This record gives sequence, C-alpha cells and structure tokens, in this order.
Amino acid sequence: MVKTERQIIFYEHYFTKFYLAQTNKVQEKIEFVFKILRTVERVPIKFLDHMTGTDGLYEIRVEVASDIYRIFCCFDKGNLVILFNGFQKKTQKMPKRELETAEKLKPACCRQARIFRKQN
Repeated sequence: MVKTERQIIFYEHYFTKFYLAQTNKVQEKIEFVFKILRTVERVPIKFLDHMTGTDGLYEIRVEVASDIYRIFCCFDKGNLVILFNGFQKKTQKMPKRELETAEKLKPACCRQARIFRKQN
C-alpha cells in the first residue's frame, strides 16, 4: 500500500475546466504528476516549484513531449494541496494574466481549505 503524503482538492471549476479540455495523453501525465505529489515526501522541482516573488503560490509542472503545462496551487498545513487555474505554457516567460488570476484566487482557496479541514 502506498502511503499518502498529501491530499489534493480543487478550487471551484478552474482546474476541472482546464483538465477536461486536455487530450487523454495530457490527462494521464497530469495524473502521474498528481500521484507523485500525493505520495512522495520531497517532490522534485521538475514537478513542483515555488513561484518566486509570491506568497505561497506554487506551480505543478507537467511536460508531454515538447508541450509544457502549469497548474497553480497552494498548500494548507503542508499536506493539503489546493489546485486552481491551469494553462499551457507557450513561452519561457510566465504569462502575466495567468499569474494574476492565480494570485486573485489564492485567498479564496485558503478559505476553502479551512472549511475542508473542518469537515474532514
């Protein structure tokens, strides 16, 4: 049996909408990265990295062939991961609009995490 290090929850519809728009191959890779996130104590930077210049905002990194995808998330108490917006990265630079969206969603995500913890 695989030990679970973290639990993943979704904030509203943002991640689900992104996920359902992807091909099966991309969805499979996202699930693979989620398995790592759930079960590995120290997730390699290849799959998860803190966003420099932000307060607790992280990006989950997914690569399929030459395509790069990012899913913004934050942590609550270290073992609860709250996912919000995702996108396909087309340049080296982080898209400003996507980062701004994630920063706007983060406070509400943290509130949802507190509610989720109380219910579970």
